[in-house]
Amino acid sequence: MGRGKLRIYLGAAPGVGKTYAMLAEGHRRVERGTDCVVGFVEHHGRTRTEVLLHGLELVPRRELEYRGSSFTEVDVDALLARSPAVALVDELAHTNVPGSRNAKRWQDVEELLQAGIDVVSTVNIQHLESLGDVVETITGVRQRETVPDEVVRRADQIELVDMSPQALRRRMAHGNVYQPDKVDAALSHYFRPGNLTALRELALLWTADRVDEYLQQYRGEHGIRSTWQARERIVVGLTGGPEGRTLIRRAARLAEKGAGGEVLAVYIARSDGLTAASPKELAVQRTLVEDLGGTFHHVVGDNIPDALLEFARGVNASQIVLGSSRRKPWQYLFGPGVGATVARESGPDLDVHIVTHEEAAKGRARGLPAVYPGARLGRTRILAGWVVGVVLPALLALLLTHIDADPGLANEMLLFLALTVAAAMLGGLLPALASAAFGSLLLNYFFAPPVHRLTIADPKNIVAIVVFFSVAVAVASVVDLAARRTQQAARLRAESEILSFLAGSVLRGETTLSALLERVRETFAMESVTLLERRSETDPWTSAGSIGPGPVTRPEDADVDMPVGDHMALALSGRVLPAEDRRVLGAFAAQAAVVLDRQRLVGEAEEARRLAEGNKIRTALLAAVSHDLRTPLASIKASVTSLRSGDVEWSEEDRAELLAGIEEGADRLDHVVGNLLDMSRLQTGTVTPLIRAADLDEVVPMALLGVPEDSVQLDIPETLPMVAVDPGLLERTVANVVENAVKYSPAGQVVTVAASALGDRVEVRVVDRGPGVPDEAKERIFAPFQRHGDSPRGAGVGLGLAVARGFAEAIGGTLTAEDTPGGGMTMVLTLRAAAAGDAGHATHGAGPHHAAPQDGVRIREKAGPQ
Repeated sequence: MGRGKLRIYLGAAPGVGKTYAMLAEGHRRVERGTDCVVGFVEHHGRTRTEVLLHGLELVPRRELEYRGSSFTEVDVDALLARSPAVALVDELAHTNVPGSRNAKRWQDVEELLQAGIDVVSTVNIQHLESLGDVVETITGVRQRETVPDEVVRRADQIELVDMSPQALRRRMAHGNVYQPDKVDAALSHYFRPGNLTALRELALLWTADRVDEYLQQYRGEHGIRSTWQARERIVVGLTGGPEGRTLIRRAARLAEKGAGGEVLAVYIARSDGLTAASPKELAVQRTLVEDLGGTFHHVVGDNIPDALLEFARGVNASQIVLGSSRRKPWQYLFGPGVGATVARESGPDLDVHIVTHEEAAKGRARGLPAVYPGARLGRTRILAGWVVGVVLPALLALLLTHIDADPGLANEMLLFLALTVAAAMLGGLLPALASAAFGSLLLNYFFAPPVHRLTIADPKNIVAIVVFFSVAVAVASVVDLAARRTQQAARLRAESEILSFLAGSVLRGETTLSALLERVRETFAMESVTLLERRSETDPWTSAGSIGPGPVTRPEDADVDMPVGDHMALALSGRVLPAEDRRVLGAFAAQAAVVLDRQRLVGEAEEARRLAEGNKIRTALLAAVSHDLRTPLASIKASVTSLRSGDVEWSEEDRAELLAGIEEGADRLDHVVGNLLDMSRLQTGTVTPLIRAADLDEVVPMALLGVPEDSVQLDIPETLPMVAVDPGLLERTVANVVENAVKYSPAGQVVTVAASALGDRVEVRVVDRGPGVPDEAKERIFAPFQRHGDSPRGAGVGLGLAVARGFAEAIGGTLTAEDTPGGGMTMVLTLRAAAAGDAGHATHGAGPHHAAPQDGVRIREKAGPQ
């Protein structure tokens, strides 16, 4: 019996409908007469999913006892005994209860497949082993149950069950996924729109890659070399000349005309390492193609048309874009050119576009070749090759003529041939050719009768010497070619490792300019490396960065200089570099310019942000002082003046009312000044929290003392884990948020303060039924001196939520705003659950001399408006 087939429904998140789709497929197969059973399906209380189980045969599950509780798992033995044609097994990544037949459910499925049973299963993208770290970065949740990617890749069919984040969140809010008491926590944590969008993108990209793999596999199995234009892939052939920018832009316009068009720019370098391409121009073109959404590729090939066509067919390209030849008319005597050759050999499956440009027919400057191919081997090896190829044959002839034994002409030829091969391995082709010619003369003169004459009496000896010379030349050519190829491969491998490290470190932001220059100095064994720049052609050069003793001040003084644009150059001192090393040096120079620009932009952006923030704070502070401080002061002043006036006889009730007004004004002043002081401490980093384990049911009630008793409903379970916080700062954070919620809640509506545990975090949710805040304003309300709307109850300067978020971040938590289902706003305060070592330790901020009090920092201000 053959192996069964596996079909997997892949989803981006729970609730998209994987199990529903699997059960629907089961019903379709039953209707077609297929023997289909349910091996394991978990409907999680979802009514519509549960209804689909009716009409399908359910194989009883296996019951297991573990730690005093009863669990059910797939009964593999029962399924094997039943031997259906198709089995539906949900949750492929599930971990079985200890004591089960297998540790993982995918291993159960593997047994069923081995028995010839087709299996239909489900899995979410976050359960793939290779994506565990990515998913944790996105969602903050580490997936404990995973399935190896190879298990899913081996599936005979993968079907993506897709749903937009908005639709899934609506399904969640309607109670179609989780129970109502879990909906709010799920929507605010794992099922946030950003999380769902990122997971959806992962699922789509992973599925698209599998489709490409299946397509390539099918083409390979059927020997299909022609291009299948499943999507527009446009290959741009670059030469490193300035016309490359025109070609890239033209290819990008062609790609925009087709859905899903893709641009792949490729530069083909010869294997000898010598090139006429400008590293600066290639760096510009790489940046341009990446900015336009394409990719840049570097390919090595001595035959450029063949290498270009091989690359295009390898990526299943549909079009090739090339520039008009820069050859001058007389140069066509040596061949038709790359463009004409590619167009002729592309075949009917590849469209070739020849694009005109300003550089056409203007010729190109080529790098000077070495004097001969072996020049790159070094003077010592070349000299040794000439010695072995010329001197040793003479010594060998002298030795053979002075020994009594005659080894015979055949053996003498083999000895001379060995010296020719050694000369090829040491010095390259020219010493080997000279050795072959010189050896032939020596064999003729000393060993072929008549000796000591350059004539040969026996025709057989003529044939032998001619064959010797031919074999010597052929062997020398092959050995020289193999030696050069080995050296080139080693060099290219070293270059690729250097460039790969360089690109990866720069992209990850790990390389500063000094570290990059140090890397250049180590790579090329230089004494010093300097990056020079100037504002214009007439300005002097200045050093943007240098490494090593005695840095140069001008490119002309350096042993090697590599221009980077018009006003920047990388200058190296120590030795002169060979031509083949300039390619890697050009890449370093381009990256050095990018790193320098990035460092300056980051510094300028940070300075601009700091100045803008300072200006905003100063402007808002002036507004607060001019209005929010003057208003209570005016009230106090008016009340005091009235009390001191001798013209009016105030009753006790009037005096009490005026005194109450003075007290209220003073409280408002205290409220505003306290907020300003708190914000100032947060801005200067002088808040020093004392982090220790605390119970929410002890801290949160203390934060509600400033609001009416009947305005807040508290729901803090006693089973919640302790949190690692500064109790004083946590109390102030909750107090500000709650007072803000009460202030904006309609009359008669109660604010709910609830807490729940999610993994190693604890969430405190403050839910109101007020007017809410638009999505575009949800972050703005946490900025200092910001108020949303113009409520007449909106006292204060708009610092309450800013202070609350600042305190929340100071104790290692987060404070975010989201919509309340049914209307209103929910503030979500996320805290870290206390670990065993959180008995009490200070977490120091910017001010090391500000010790926190033993019971935490307690600050007076209550809240600012939304």
